[in-house]
Amino acid sequence: MFDTVLIANRGEIAVRITRTLRAMGIRSVAVYSDADAGARHVHEADVAVRLGPARAAESYLSVERLLEAAALTGAQAVHPGYGFLAENAAFAQACAAAGLVFVGPPVHAVEVMGDKIRAKQTVGAAGVPVVPGRSGPGMTDADLLAAADEVGYPVLVKPSAGGGGKGMRFVTEPSALAEALVSARREAAASFGDDTLFLERFVTRPRHIEVQVLADAHGTTLHLGERECSLQRRHQKVVEEAPSVLLTAGQRARYGALAVATAEAVGYTGAGTVEFIVPADSADQPFFMEMNTRLQVEHPVTELVTGVDLVEQQLRVAAGEALSFAQDDVRLTGHAVEVRIYAEDPARGFLPTGGPALLVREPAEDGVRVDSALLEGARVGTTYDPMLSKVIAWGPDRATALAKLDRALASNVVLGVGTNTAFLRALLRHPEVRAGRLDTGLVERELDCLVAQHVPPSVHVAYALARLLALDTGDDDPWATTSGWRASGAAETSWLVAGPDGEPLRIAVTGPPSAARVRIADAEPVAASATRSPDGMQLTDAGGTRTALTAADGATTWLHLDGATWAVTELPPVRLHDGPGAHDGDVRSPMPGAVIAVGVASGDEVEEGQVLIVVEAMKMEHALSAPFAGTVGLDVRTGDQVVVDQVLATVVPPAASEP
Repeated sequence: MFDTVLIANRGEIAVRITRTLRAMGIRSVAVYSDADAGARHVHEADVAVRLGPARAAESYLSVERLLEAAALTGAQAVHPGYGFLAENAAFAQACAAAGLVFVGPPVHAVEVMGDKIRAKQTVGAAGVPVVPGRSGPGMTDADLLAAADEVGYPVLVKPSAGGGGKGMRFVTEPSALAEALVSARREAAASFGDDTLFLERFVTRPRHIEVQVLADAHGTTLHLGERECSLQRRHQKVVEEAPSVLLTAGQRARYGALAVATAEAVGYTGAGTVEFIVPADSADQPFFMEMNTRLQVEHPVTELVTGVDLVEQQLRVAAGEALSFAQDDVRLTGHAVEVRIYAEDPARGFLPTGGPALLVREPAEDGVRVDSALLEGARVGTTYDPMLSKVIAWGPDRATALAKLDRALASNVVLGVGTNTAFLRALLRHPEVRAGRLDTGLVERELDCLVAQHVPPSVHVAYALARLLALDTGDDDPWATTSGWRASGAAETSWLVAGPDGEPLRIAVTGPPSAARVRIADAEPVAASATRSPDGMQLTDAGGTRTALTAADGATTWLHLDGATWAVTELPPVRLHDGPGAHDGDVRSPMPGAVIAVGVASGDEVEEGQVLIVVEAMKMEHALSAPFAGTVGLDVRTGDQVVVDQVLATVVPPAASEP
């Protein structure tokens, strides 16, 4: 067995791999970019090596610097995690040339399965059913247009290289296919350096079911059951569970056999995942979709129902050991469900957020596992993937696992960074999810109800009490003095905040924190009280007495109350111009990130809808346009870093610009 392993990754997967290395008595080497110098994975490893600047191409994707780090620390093996170089055949070859063991499958398997066209041909020859479609090297747009008529609509246009939904287009009619091919090729070329496309028939209301396989170099290949990954947004998974409620024991055995046949067709070793697309009404028709030649993000659910540490098995296989168990030894016990916590705003189209992690509290209870990259006090940036952590719950049955996961999410607290936690709780409570009636389009169909926000009055009551406590100077009894508005708490103080609809909302309070009365807008005042507690306060209002966690970041007060997190932002006294010519021409950033393009200059006359500025975060670009015609004024320039809701430009309509 190795004594030192370099982890060629970052974030929660690097932390998770370190945990197994420590349990096995193996020295762990972390690597980091300048953006991650204070990251959790750096702190938890035995030793850490700087790779370079924040840009992934100069750090986590630099094969040269990774190999230098391995040589510097005496590592004998490299674990790539997932993402970055995990499925890069050239990196695997470079490791071998440098005398390092790549903790993954043979290069041949990576190459075949990394090319979706070649992968389908290979597994089809092995007797594994594939989705009807047309593929072939060098297919032109004309070839694809002709093939679509044979395949039948609707069709999916897919890039041969890469994944994550990039370059994928859903086309329902012939008239839309030509334009879809042009945009798909452009995105595939930009994302993967390869614009090769192919077509697949779209499976109606599909379910996404994948099988975990494990193989050694001594002739043993087995499977560890399946995972259901049908709940997705933008073709990316957000909830995964094991086993799937769709399959019978007989179907499970068949899916497992197909996955094993797929792995054996390419001489696979190590841990891998074979993904199937399945019609929601016909579990007997699995179609091979792709094979991921690495550890999956959702591997913890398999670990919880089988008791197998997949990272440990990867390391043992890479070190040349034979698997210590056989297929008949694999037992699936209970049910496990995982959710991915992202720094994103579901109500804004899942745009990335970011910010300082002012306060972090992660659940710690029996049957709940948290794989996390979060570190209190660290800043969540927008340079890399927005996933912060994964929360996984196990129960003897699915209903128990779902209930336990909901409770865990209620106690999962991140103040200072907007996350998708409320969206995930709403999704887990959805009747179709509870019933196990899943498909890959469910999230998009139900998105409006899943992101709908109702701010309970207790949130604004808590905000008022938090502000009152912040005003307390620490004197013995400041509320008993006779100076200013605090004289016996008789006078009123108020704050203008952004309401749920973005409009100004006034919150007013009279009295001290121990006996306050809070008025929200024009409603009748309500009685409330609060006392300080660690990281927040004990709040008493109409909802009873409970703990509220609080943190402040500039004008924003973060609150975690009754299992949900809220950000309440105080507005300046005057937000917009008043009187004749009043307007709301502020162009604000929908996400934190970097300004990568400015298409106008201050003083330019612009038209409604004209693109002014482009902001990039986590490889996503967002073009910001003029809300109406007028004169533009700029507050930023190319290269500037911006925060969410920051005013980047202001457009003044002609009437407002006249003297």
